[in-house]
Amino acid sequence: MRASSLVVCEHCDAVHERRRLAPRERALCVRCGAELYRAGGVDLYTMLALTLASLIVFVIANVYPIITLELQGVANRSTLWGAIHATWETGVGPVAVLAALTVFFFPLAQILMFGYVLFELLRGRAPRGFVDIMHALRLMRPWSMVEVFMLGTLVSVVKIAGLAQVTPEIGIFAFGVLTILLTTINSFDLRLLWDAHERVAADGAAAGLVA
Repeated sequence: MRASSLVVCEHCDAVHERRRLAPRERALCVRCGAELYRAGGVDLYTMLALTLASLIVFVIANVYPIITLELQGVANRSTLWGAIHATWETGVGPVAVLAALTVFFFPLAQILMFGYVLFELLRGRAPRGFVDIMHALRLMRPWSMVEVFMLGTLVSVVKIAGLAQVTPEIGIFAFGVLTILLTTINSFDLRLLWDAHERVAADGAAAGLVA
């Protein structure tokens, strides 16, 4: 049996034989019930396009203000980092650090690593540090919490609206789009990348033998 026909569960390391699935069907681990892979899915080019779109929207969301607050004729605009800095200044440093990690650094790292791996694979080259990057992507999935930040921002806006005039800015709309894109990215089947890496490595080995 070829190694490419085997699937190892990421949660309990149980080994399964890969089988063809019907549309919208999922394969689950018989030991722990975790999802092994699913039928269909997007190709690498679509994954790269969505990743690049996420990077562009990420930049917009972090550069432009999120909201404008106007109280008694005084207007104040706030960006993501302005909100994080204000949180730090209030004496709750751990909350500010956690927000920076889960809303900025982890999502950015995910986007950049996905982009690097997809770009190299589509060029027919095996990315350096591929195994470590793939493990990092799997571990960071639960810690990318842009949607939690988006929900918290909306709740805050609703509460503040009774005290001051609140105007949503480009940043908050960009975060809304980013939430959708990151949710899509986190739904990528990482085994597509493993399979592509295996094909690229096999092609490279074959080319070396011919040479």
